[in-house]
Amino acid sequence: MANHERNAKLLLELLKLPGNCWCADCGGPDPQWASYKLGIFVCLNCSGIHRSLTSRVKSIKLDFWEDELVEFMKSNGNVSASALFEKAVPVYYYRPQENDCRVLREQWIRAKYERKEFTGETKYPPISYTTGFYEGVLWKKGKENTQFLKRKFVLSEREFTLTYYNKENESKGPKAVISIKDLNATFQPEKIRHPQGLQLTYQDNNHTRNLYVYHESPEEIVTWFNAIRAARYAYLKTAYPTGSDEELIPKITRNYLKEGYMEKTGPLQTEPFKKRWFVLDSQNRKLLYFKDQLDAEELGVIFIGTENMGYSVKECVPKQARGNKWKCGVTVETPQRLFVFMCLQEREQKEWLDALRQVLSRPMAPQDYAIQSNIQFKR
Repeated sequence: MANHERNAKLLLELLKLPGNCWCADCGGPDPQWASYKLGIFVCLNCSGIHRSLTSRVKSIKLDFWEDELVEFMKSNGNVSASALFEKAVPVYYYRPQENDCRVLREQWIRAKYERKEFTGETKYPPISYTTGFYEGVLWKKGKENTQFLKRKFVLSEREFTLTYYNKENESKGPKAVISIKDLNATFQPEKIRHPQGLQLTYQDNNHTRNLYVYHESPEEIVTWFNAIRAARYAYLKTAYPTGSDEELIPKITRNYLKEGYMEKTGPLQTEPFKKRWFVLDSQNRKLLYFKDQLDAEELGVIFIGTENMGYSVKECVPKQARGNKWKCGVTVETPQRLFVFMCLQEREQKEWLDALRQVLSRPMAPQDYAIQSNIQFKR
């Protein structure tokens, strides 16, 4: 008969071992669940995904553990599982973190334990994102409307391009040929209102252009994401031949530091406030604003430099305000002008201030000066 009290203490001791104190799949701290089929410790969110894969899961504290299961956990653990199931993860493959969307975490778990993509064994045909060429059909939102239509996309690592066509018939030529140089991909399921929603962003004639796409298959959209990352990594290795992987990997793709609605007034601070969707791209030191959150092009962009260059971010209550429904103010001062924004709640005001100050406090990199010179300030 199992000694439940003893087994509970043994499991808590196992959680203190290196690797076990973090979720085996998303890296979240203090995992309280375990897969006794794989011998790994995981967080609550990842445990739900494992349960859906019929990977037997128990709570460390709430469930009773039989002696043989505890022995199995003792002889395995997160470190040994990682050595087996993550032996050959491509350097560009995105490893989800605890706050990433479900589709990324689920496909990472399926790729590791179900499809065994990273065990180092040669696979034929090769896994799609490793080939340097990928094509398929995605549902894409129209530029001027909310309708999603099927469009063919072709990704070429050799040419460093992502091409898409308005019709599936390629004979009419591409609608756009996008350079991998400035391409970013980030999952936006809430914004796009689809669990597999992906936002693609690139530069087009000094404007930021957004494409919103999705695919019905979770595996397919994550394959697209990692194929784009593979092409971006290959480009960065060419553009920065002396750059280390530690330097290049954060540049492959990025999530935006902060997004949300604020009200904005004009350069005189006497113009009526208008509600705008703001996106803080911390890597490029850009604060972009759009009329709505699914707009294809920005209305304007503000470069966020450093304090010694004449930039500052402050909390404010504007004395002259017209049309503002929100009362929690944020000012961004640049050498060119003062920008005044209003947030709905103090919490959002604090989040914007913290995010903007995070960019403000980071020293300028050489490429930041080129970005600054290319930005056109718009009302």
